[in-house]
Amino acid sequence: MKHLQYCYIITGASEQADTHSQNSDLSLKYKELICSEYAYVTEYNSLPGEHVLLTDRYTELLIIQRHREQSERETEIRSRGQKFFGDRDSEKYSNITVEQFFSPDDRRLTPKAVVLQGNSGNGKSFTAQKIMLEWASSKLYADNFDFIFHLKCKEMNQISEEKSLAEFLRYSQTLTPAQISQILQHSPKRVLFLIDGFDELKLSQDNMSNLSLPTDVQTPASLESILKALLSGRLLSESFLLVTTRSTATDTLSKLLRKQPQRFTEIMGFSERGVEEFFQRFFKDDQLLQTQAYELVKANETLFTACFIPVICWIICTVFRERHKDSTELTSGLDTNTSIYVDFVSTLLDHHCQGLSQSVPSLLRSLGQLAERGMLEQQVLFDKKIVSETVPDPISNPFLCKFLMKRRIRQETMFSFMHLSFQEFFTALYYALLNEEESQSIVRELLQSLDPTQLEQQRNNKLSFLPVIQFLCGLSNEEVNISLMETHNLSVSPNIKAELKEWILILQEGNMYPHRYSETFILYCLYELHDEDFVKKAVETWENIDLAGIPLSRTDCWVLQYCLQFCPHIKKLSLMSCRITPEKLKILQPAVSKSEELALTVENLSEDDVGFLVSALGEGKNLSSLRLLNSALSDHGVQQVLSSFNKQKSLGLVSLTVKTITTSTVVMLSEVFQNETAPGYISVQVSEDSVESFCSSLTVSVINGEFWLSIEDNRWMFRFAQFFSPRTEPSLLAISLTCPHSQISSINWTTFTQIIYGAKIYRENSPEFDGQFDALLSFLSSVPVLKKVDLNVNSLTESWASRILSLIQTCPSLQGISFKAGNEGLPLLDGLKLLQHSQIRPDCTLTVEGRRCTKPTDQCTEDKDRQLTCNQTVKLQLHGESFTILD
Repeated sequence: MKHLQYCYIITGASEQADTHSQNSDLSLKYKELICSEYAYVTEYNSLPGEHVLLTDRYTELLIIQRHREQSERETEIRSRGQKFFGDRDSEKYSNITVEQFFSPDDRRLTPKAVVLQGNSGNGKSFTAQKIMLEWASSKLYADNFDFIFHLKCKEMNQISEEKSLAEFLRYSQTLTPAQISQILQHSPKRVLFLIDGFDELKLSQDNMSNLSLPTDVQTPASLESILKALLSGRLLSESFLLVTTRSTATDTLSKLLRKQPQRFTEIMGFSERGVEEFFQRFFKDDQLLQTQAYELVKANETLFTACFIPVICWIICTVFRERHKDSTELTSGLDTNTSIYVDFVSTLLDHHCQGLSQSVPSLLRSLGQLAERGMLEQQVLFDKKIVSETVPDPISNPFLCKFLMKRRIRQETMFSFMHLSFQEFFTALYYALLNEEESQSIVRELLQSLDPTQLEQQRNNKLSFLPVIQFLCGLSNEEVNISLMETHNLSVSPNIKAELKEWILILQEGNMYPHRYSETFILYCLYELHDEDFVKKAVETWENIDLAGIPLSRTDCWVLQYCLQFCPHIKKLSLMSCRITPEKLKILQPAVSKSEELALTVENLSEDDVGFLVSALGEGKNLSSLRLLNSALSDHGVQQVLSSFNKQKSLGLVSLTVKTITTSTVVMLSEVFQNETAPGYISVQVSEDSVESFCSSLTVSVINGEFWLSIEDNRWMFRFAQFFSPRTEPSLLAISLTCPHSQISSINWTTFTQIIYGAKIYRENSPEFDGQFDALLSFLSSVPVLKKVDLNVNSLTESWASRILSLIQTCPSLQGISFKAGNEGLPLLDGLKLLQHSQIRPDCTLTVEGRRCTKPTDQCTEDKDRQLTCNQTVKLQLHGESFTILD
């Protein structure tokens, strides 16, 4: 820097160089102060002296650079879960980063003023602190600004005397008013004013023209005058502005802000990735806890949606951390949804409601009235007139969002709650905080309007009140009641709890529950109440619990398990097609194991999970159905599952997915069917990526005393186009046989499997294939009282026809052969003529199904002809000397 000074002495620029050098030194000292003061944050529940690193908490937020349409806002307010976050990940919500705030726009103009709008708890102040720290660390805006002055409006409200701008900006003893004046006068283009929390400023209603606004940085004036001068550009017009504000104050801000060009941005809270990252940062020292907490919240659609608000995220993570510290089992269930919403409201009331003219009860009552009106009218957006009639001070209300909508040649101010779930919550809170008589009357009327015998058929707007009822149950929870009383001296009418209990008990009459309406609605009502004595009474008659076809989240499973633990007797539990994973099964294990009859579908079962499945199945059960989908069990895992069947009273249908089907698999299944408690049907499928299995599916059943086993390999069909031609695919595609159940123990299933495997891998007309098929004929002839054989091959060749005739002759007990020829247009060929001119035993029926060419020659001449319409499906039956076309 000294060398630069010497170079500019001759040109008369030494004074400028000195100033620049002094500013650089001041900037370095100032940045050091900012780094030390802004590195940490105090959280809402921090004790004196407690703080956390900003970098450990701050998570990237979704910020957009445009005004949203009314339809977009309505859709987002109403949507939940994956739909809610999926829309945020779409292109229409293209994110702008903090680093891009002062980048040139499409017309290459650099904005002089940036507005960062956002709702309460969405992270505006956190973002402002992050900007200050990043700039002071030379990570942000290093090429833009030498100084950033952070004006915290909440703190500045305490200043009543007149001061100059330089005096207002004085930071500790690092910068004196004289030094600040020098910076602002000589380098205004390198200065950014970060006005944080504009909505919290106590501004007079005076028009700007009625105020005497300062035009220089040393003239004393009121804080309001100085800020209006900065915003209007009358003071330091070359400087830059970044203003954070709630959406409710944008009208006032737009009237004062005159610097051009401007950039409007809206902070939307978290994207789905942001929610996950926040959990990762919060639980950075405990990966297991982080994973458990996030997955549990993600499974709860209501809470997961609410997590777009950073404060909600923080509250939920804090709840989990406290449970973990208290050695409370994290997965014993999440605190009720209502308790989280109450904590959120309390947090905003304590930290974001300074200066409101209303008392807390009055504020909550007015919000509740507005929320109820929206629920009754199925409305999530409210015009200014309606809001003003209900909420006295909507502009300062932290629970309302405000935005401008274009209406032809004018603008219209609209309001909404942060999300529909908050509107539902405030409606419930409004009912709960009325006096006892009003509260009981309005809740009774609401419940009576929801006829429990017709809930599945109702389509009126009262169905939208089901979440309100759940929140009412939660507000009747004893712990939530205590929290409201301790924090805000609010009490919930006990009459509400009585009305809710009576209504829920009505649902039990006539064995009405479990019902399929609104999926797990009543379960959540009972969980939100969390009254063990009442839950016991409510579920004492539950015996047949059918939730089949209802996808259950992890949280649903905790809620279900909470309720079912109080069931004295579960006769039948159906969890078919409920998206039950091993993790969810572990949650539900107590209920599953104590049920007398069980129908269960489990997805993605690993080898390590088999032991737990066996434990959950227990013993002495009527296992009507067990399906293991998308699992990849080895023979050892299959053996464990099959062995557990011996402990059950009866077995119905079983379907398994395995890594591979081997000789041992066939033997194990045949052994299972030798037991007294053999299932009626077992189907074993290989996973799609299996290449080692000798077949794709194995099915075994016993019907009316007859044992049926089928082996099929259809994997070639998926590879046909790439790897096979009609003459190279496996000759034997499927085989099944039927014999008396009493004879299966005398059959050598290992030999049978080995023969089938050989017949499959060798091509027809090869010596190896002929040898394998001769062995197959010999084996089938040795099966005691073999009744029926089904074969599926590519085409009915003369060779296959000869083998069929041979089997009929060598197996006198055979009553029927079903022969299916042709896949993907492969027709019956010469073998049909041989069968037509042969005589079949009168006591044996041969059925042939395939595709027959209708050309005059009765034969396609080229391979490409086989897919043509001349190949028609036919079914023929041969019995003795008769030859019948069935269809």
